[in-house]
Amino acid sequence: MTAHDARLHAFRTDLADVRLKGEVTADRFVSGQPVRITAPVADVRKAPRPDAGVNTQLLFGDDVLVFEVAEGWAWVQAERDGYVGYVADTMLAGRDQAPTHIVSVPRTFLYPGPDLRFPIAGQLSMGSTVTVTGAAETRGTHYAVLSSGEAVIAGHLRPVDEVAADYVSVAEMFLGTPYLWGGASGFGIDCSGLVQLAMRMAGRDVLRDSDMQAATLGEPVEPGPDYAGLRRGDLVFWKGHVAVMTDAETMIHANGHTMLVSREGLKDAIARIGYLYGGPTGFRRP
Repeated sequence: MTAHDARLHAFRTDLADVRLKGEVTADRFVSGQPVRITAPVADVRKAPRPDAGVNTQLLFGDDVLVFEVAEGWAWVQAERDGYVGYVADTMLAGRDQAPTHIVSVPRTFLYPGPDLRFPIAGQLSMGSTVTVTGAAETRGTHYAVLSSGEAVIAGHLRPVDEVAADYVSVAEMFLGTPYLWGGASGFGIDCSGLVQLAMRMAGRDVLRDSDMQAATLGEPVEPGPDYAGLRRGDLVFWKGHVAVMTDAETMIHANGHTMLVSREGLKDAIARIGYLYGGPTGFRRP
C-alpha cells in the first residue's frame, strides 16, 4: 500500500476525485455522484474493457460514487471499502430507498412473487442489501416482499443493523464455495474476499486485498513455538494470500489448490504453500 494507492483513491492524469485536490495532479477534479449497484454481482475491472482483469466485485445494494461514465463503463469508488475501478454502467441506479435488510445466507433466490414454485427472477449473495416493504406466507413458507415486488425467503434475511457474533462461523458457511480470483460473493470468492465478507457480516468493514488486510487488520500476534499461540479467528498471511484459523491447528481459506473454500491443517498448508511461495509473512489477531 502507498499513500495514494490507486486501488483506494480515484485519480488519473486526466481526472480525479475532488477530495484529492492538492494531493494529486490531474487535468480535472470532480465530485463523485452517489448511485447504487443493481446487479446481483458487479465485476470491478482494472480498465474499462470487458477483457480487463477483475480486481473485486460489488454486490446488489452496494453504494458507490461515480466519477465518470463513458462508452458503457462507469469509473466508481465503493463507499464501504473505498475500492476504485470500472463497472458496466447498466449495473447502476439511483438511491431511491434505504435498505432495510441484508442477505445472511451464502446464496438465495429472488422470486417474482411470494411462491417458491415460481420460476426465479434472480439470485443474491450474502451481503446484498434490499428494501423490504411487506410480508407474505404461501403454503407455510414466509417471504419478505421487496420494494420491487419481488420476494425472498424471509429466513434468508436479517435487519441491516443486526450482526453475527463470530466472523469465523460466517466464513465456515462458505465451505465448498468455488474459488474465484477477485470473487467477493457466495457464487465465487477469493481468500481476502472471504475475510472481508465474513467480517462485514459480523459488523466490521475491512479493506479488500490481502496486503491491505495484513497492514491494517488488528494487531500482529506471535504464533509461538509450533504455532501453539494461535487461536480461533487469527489470520495467517502469505504473500498474496490469507487464511482464517478455526482453532489452534486448522484454518479455512478460499484457495487455488482445491479451487474451493476449504479447511486445511495449518502445518500442512505451510509445507504445501512454502514449496512455491515461501512461508507465512505474518500473523494477526483482528
